[in-house]
Amino acid sequence: MSKNIIKPIIADADAISHAADLLRQGRLVAFPTETVYGLGADAGNPDAVAAIFKAKGRPAAHPLIVHIADIDSLGDWASIVPDSALKLADRFWPGPLAIILNKKPEVPLAVTGGQQTVGLRMPDHPVALALLKSFGGGIAAPSANRFCRISPTLAAHVSEELGDAIDMILDGGACQVGVESTIIDLSGSRPRLLRPGHITGQEIEAVLQTELIIPPASNAAPANGSFAEDAPSHEIRAPGMMEVHYAPTTPAIRCPTDLLPDKIRQLIADSKRIGLLSYQLKIAETSQIHVLRLPEQAGNYAQSLYAALRELDNLQLDMILIEQPPQTEPWRAINDRLNKATAPCSRSLPTSM
Repeated sequence: MSKNIIKPIIADADAISHAADLLRQGRLVAFPTETVYGLGADAGNPDAVAAIFKAKGRPAAHPLIVHIADIDSLGDWASIVPDSALKLADRFWPGPLAIILNKKPEVPLAVTGGQQTVGLRMPDHPVALALLKSFGGGIAAPSANRFCRISPTLAAHVSEELGDAIDMILDGGACQVGVESTIIDLSGSRPRLLRPGHITGQEIEAVLQTELIIPPASNAAPANGSFAEDAPSHEIRAPGMMEVHYAPTTPAIRCPTDLLPDKIRQLIADSKRIGLLSYQLKIAETSQIHVLRLPEQAGNYAQSLYAALRELDNLQLDMILIEQPPQTEPWRAINDRLNKATAPCSRSLPTSM
């Protein structure tokens, strides 16, 4: 028999204390961060970590980020904490930045996807920080959704998608950033940006006073020539690096603003039911088109993006059209997520895994 659907619980002190007890028992707790809701387990317990992969349908080779309560905890997980990591942590923590470092031998390979590196971050959310303090250790936590699907930014999203597979959902309201953390790799000779996020490569470069290695992306504009595109000397797997990720089950495509009206007319002529995610173009709703308008400012757009995608995905439409956002540095993380959500093979992904 399937488990009952777990409903979110307001994250007061008693709920947080109970959640910490569940984590000590090796069970799974979903909790809010400033980016998205995470699916947490005791990072020092390989069996508990394995339960994350089972609940999400996530391949075991995909590493997890370990959430920690303070900067001093870096040394509990990393074999060496370079000055560059301390500089970034001092500037951006608590906040949406994950740092990849070489791991201590005792860090479970289940957390790192079999790699000798570990991703660490201190989240900027009162519930997450209170849970980490109450638990007293690191919490491994990917996004609390099925593998490759749209990340949750509300507790209700977690219940909808994973409510039959986990033990508790702490409700801390809507996530303020709305897209996953920036990931910076400091395990090699030069710092590399592995996943763009709210904290930009330019901000990181300003702190480190060095040029980052940033893989070229067809969907992102260069940062005034400051981004290096050197081939990395070593390959590190990190969350969110797959070609298809953050994807709705409904086929989704991006379209430039000037081409959208013709595309809409074509789909309507083919009797398709359309969802439109726009930020600039104004299109009236009809019986065939459901329109959601997102903010024109990148930060506000990011905060609203996943909830809007999820709303359209739940309408059983034939197609989701997404107005192409600007391809400038403030929109780099958004374009990265949309690039993966609209990848050609995303529409063929199974609805559950």
